[in-house]
Amino acid sequence: MSPAPPGRRTRGTTDLTVTVLESRHRPQLQVARPFETGMMIQLREPTVSYYRFLIDQVGRGRMWPERRAMTDEEIAEILASEQVSITVLSIGGVPAGFFELDRRESGVIVLARVGLVSEFTGRGLGRFLLAAAVEAAWDEDPEVVRAEATDRHDPRSLLLFQWAGFEPVGTTIRKVPAV
Repeated sequence: MSPAPPGRRTRGTTDLTVTVLESRHRPQLQVARPFETGMMIQLREPTVSYYRFLIDQVGRGRMWPERRAMTDEEIAEILASEQVSITVLSIGGVPAGFFELDRRESGVIVLARVGLVSEFTGRGLGRFLLAAAVEAAWDEDPEVVRAEATDRHDPRSLLLFQWAGFEPVGTTIRKVPAV
């Protein structure tokens, strides 16, 4: 087996159970804003290394294997797209989580990534972060907002997506890099 390209970390493939979710109407979500040190920042020129940091911290090596296995060049291409945005939630100046919106499909906004760093879970920030992501997506008036929940997510994530107005529309098994 030849060595992996720089920036790529793969060890074969594994199965990932994916539930596809869609929202076709803007939900009315009410959540408390994090205490006064909470801040949302949409990144203007995210670097590959910072993006990898976010993916690694939020995913803790188990989520988003397809992104973790990408080369730096593949990630740089996504980050350079004006149709993709990354918004970071910071608490007291520390990155606590992020969401990624992908607008590359006409009429559809994909909530491609959303999650918290493990040290910030259990504080009610998950609802706030998801509500902020859903609000940002619907601010652009799409036909549909799409997301995915996988068997690697917290089991409560599917319920959280449903609280935010998403409905399951299908389940599939996807081969992903084992990272």
